[in-house]
Amino acid sequence: MAPMKGEGAYSKGAWTAEEDRKLAEFIEVHGAKKWKTVAIKSGLNRCGKSCRLRWLNYLRPNIKRGNISHEEEDLILRLHKLLGNRWSLIAGRLPGRTDNEIKNYWNSHLSKKINQQGKAMATPAAQESPPQAADCAAEEERHGGGATGSRDPENISFESGEFLNFSGDGTYGLEWVNKFLELDDEDVDQWLAE
Repeated sequence: MAPMKGEGAYSKGAWTAEEDRKLAEFIEVHGAKKWKTVAIKSGLNRCGKSCRLRWLNYLRPNIKRGNISHEEEDLILRLHKLLGNRWSLIAGRLPGRTDNEIKNYWNSHLSKKINQQGKAMATPAAQESPPQAADCAAEEERHGGGATGSRDPENISFESGEFLNFSGDGTYGLEWVNKFLELDDEDVDQWLAE
């Protein structure tokens, strides 16, 4: 718990060079663990979380400073596609980069770049959609899907960057979900007993 306002209140705001020195010296001797204890025993008037974040994001000796290279940017894009917004997992594969730095770079640079590329790709695709719809209908007829809309999921192929519209796809054996959602509690018990 944080001390109440008054005599024992924690310091807030920017860290001073003296505070950085005290924290670095304490961690060099005792290690980076039990951050509440580090904050108290190092003589800093900061909370444990503040000490942990200062160490992890600014003071660690193996932190890589400077601009993110094109190789790192490419790796961030690929890892984000694979892992999503799991910044600490992504940062773990980029030596010397912090999860906070990766998250900030994603939000300020890469997400905007991806949105611009997506808009550029969407414009030509919108012009091609009527022929694609006809091709899909012809493909369904060839595979015996017809009006039922049930296609074999193993024979479906996708191109990179293609927009996926699942509104016309079959239910793939999930009709029971709709049936279940239409039932009330008494009907559910009876249906489950069958």
